[in-house]
Amino acid sequence: MTPLAEALAALRAARARDGDLAQSKRRALLRKLAVTMLKRADAIVAAIDADYGGRCVEETLLAEVKLVVDSARHAERNLHRWARPRRIGVPLPFAPTRAVEECVPKGVVGIMAPWNYPVLLTLQPAVDAIAAGNRIAVKPAEATPRTAALIDAILAEAFGPDIARVVQGGPEVAAAFAAQPWDHLVFTGGTGIGRAVMRAAAENLVPITLELGGKCPAVVLPGADLATAARAILAGKVVNAGQTCIAPDTVLLVGHARAGFEAACRATGIALPETAIINDRQAARLDAITAGAVLTPLGTGGEGRMRPLALAAAPDDHRIHHEELFGPVLPVVELPDLAAAIAWIAARPSPLAIYLFGATATEEARIAAGTRSGAIVANRCVEYAAFPTLPFGGIGASGFGRRNGEAGFREFSLQRARVTHGRWSLSRLLDPPRTQRGRDLVRRLLR
Repeated sequence: MTPLAEALAALRAARARDGDLAQSKRRALLRKLAVTMLKRADAIVAAIDADYGGRCVEETLLAEVKLVVDSARHAERNLHRWARPRRIGVPLPFAPTRAVEECVPKGVVGIMAPWNYPVLLTLQPAVDAIAAGNRIAVKPAEATPRTAALIDAILAEAFGPDIARVVQGGPEVAAAFAAQPWDHLVFTGGTGIGRAVMRAAAENLVPITLELGGKCPAVVLPGADLATAARAILAGKVVNAGQTCIAPDTVLLVGHARAGFEAACRATGIALPETAIINDRQAARLDAITAGAVLTPLGTGGEGRMRPLALAAAPDDHRIHHEELFGPVLPVVELPDLAAAIAWIAARPSPLAIYLFGATATEEARIAAGTRSGAIVANRCVEYAAFPTLPFGGIGASGFGRRNGEAGFREFSLQRARVTHGRWSLSRLLDPPRTQRGRDLVRRLLR
């Protein structure tokens, strides 16, 4: 038996033996995860820094440690409310009948995590799945092997082998993982691989949550203050050296000149990320996409995979305008009006987020009506993903399903109907064998 098959079999055996996780058990597990994360914060910083060859300490502490701790504590505090059965109204002909919707665990959830936020995007879905009462199996990214080993240790300490298992390996293991008969599967990564994962899951009719990518545009409208917009956009872009699925990918300037925006960017002093491009393969991919484009670095310094932010310009048909960059390069496009900006966004796969600067209520409403995205965010970038109460996810090519908080709890729960009929109701008049009175009642109901 392979380690993957053994992990799934062990988790199913534990569920058959011990049953689904009681709410008290779930809360205890979430508390233990938060404590374990804080205790191992320095180890997490060291592991990700080593895997990246340079990762900003504060970014790791905030994005990988604090967000997981916040999610676990939020779920622990609110689980009793989320899990409470919800009374459902009953049509008069069926009264007196009691109907409720209850959230029950799905069973064993598989989680396939990426390398760009290797702890966060493994353990935040795990929080949602555990809150919903499931057991989990995790496939960490092979590009971050030290972090993967640490995730294994964290889950062993916080949850134990009857609740969580970690399966490590390369692309072959990932393909096999996606093909298992999970009760739910979570994948975070690129859109192309997401399609392959979905095809594999479909063979077993496994429900799936996909968090993918896309070209998240930052629309700078005539009412925007360029200095404020530039600082907010660069602050979001510089995080993790642009290797963030919700990083601003392209700036669409409406009513502003590129030269003015570039000057505003330089005035921010934000130029050199404190995090490296993760490996040579990703650096080569970025170089291939940007080949032929005009790159304007915002600063000097950096070497190898530690590169300064660069603004980019290229013709409309260039790859830079059609492929997700996932790095410290920011194309800037001048457009004549809001209609052109909406058309630019609508012509591409729907992104996770659209960022707006200087939008009036009318302009924001036009963008919301003319585009599709997982979120519309005004005045800042990226930060909305840190709200534990806000559902997070994409649409279409940027993914589907929702994580975080109550939305994540419901994503990994089965909404089961529970109905208890009374001894008699008007609907019994329709039971066969039908009398003439019953037949007349049917006709009346149809009027």
